[in-house]
Amino acid sequence: MLNETPRRSTIRLTRRGRIVLLATGAVVAAAAVAVPLTLSGDEGRPEALTIPEGWRAGQVYDAVDQALEVPAGTTRKAAAKANLKLPSDASGNPEGYLFPATYPLDDKSTPQSVLAYMVATANQKFNGPKTTAGAPQNATSQYQTVTIASIVEAEADNKEDMGKVARVIYNRLDHGMPLQMDSTLNYGLGRSTLTTSKQDLKSDSPYNTYARMGLPPSPIGNPGEQAMKAAANPTPGEWLYFVTVKPGDTRFTADYAEQQKNVAEFNKSQAAAKRDG
Repeated sequence: MLNETPRRSTIRLTRRGRIVLLATGAVVAAAAVAVPLTLSGDEGRPEALTIPEGWRAGQVYDAVDQALEVPAGTTRKAAAKANLKLPSDASGNPEGYLFPATYPLDDKSTPQSVLAYMVATANQKFNGPKTTAGAPQNATSQYQTVTIASIVEAEADNKEDMGKVARVIYNRLDHGMPLQMDSTLNYGLGRSTLTTSKQDLKSDSPYNTYARMGLPPSPIGNPGEQAMKAAANPTPGEWLYFVTVKPGDTRFTADYAEQQKNVAEFNKSQAAAKRDG
């Protein structure tokens, strides 16, 4: 975390966000162990594939490759040719629209058909009244709302905090403040990590929300329905900062000095955990 002026204060990535990103990063390297599949009785192709909330598109592609027993990279290539029903803002990039759910598989399933099913599910979920009700009042397009939801999915310590995290994002945008989210920075760098260096903060990536104003150019993962509802209908409040001091204890504030105290407590807690570990 940087010690900056109140307007450019760092929002600390929550512990849940870090843990989820680290764990799902391991899936890419060890998909045979980590991808959640429902196996058929004859040990042939799995009968279903479960996509967890927050997975990045690359992780979804790898999971589909494994489930359908096709060569690595097949689904990624298929995504570019599948003519998926994405919003024009997406420019053909399905990130954010590979909806987390359990999808049935059979002998006729192909990478294209599975991806199309995911996108169709996302369109159905995201176009529902409960997820779109707040978007007009927040002056965001559906695609921008999905982008916010993907950040909420990565940053929130638990589902109960999602609405508050979404409100922090909107408030910072409204105040002309950079989002300063580690989750977006790491997405742009193509990694999942627990640490962020000063050199990282100088990255020229369009996903570096420390150096660039506004939202990143696309979602940074595939949010679930709860995160989408939070992004469309954020909890009312004036918060500009948050930090998860420990699991289950995320503190939101509009006061920079209070945020600094909370961050100091977070750092103290982390130092103690390292000593005890």
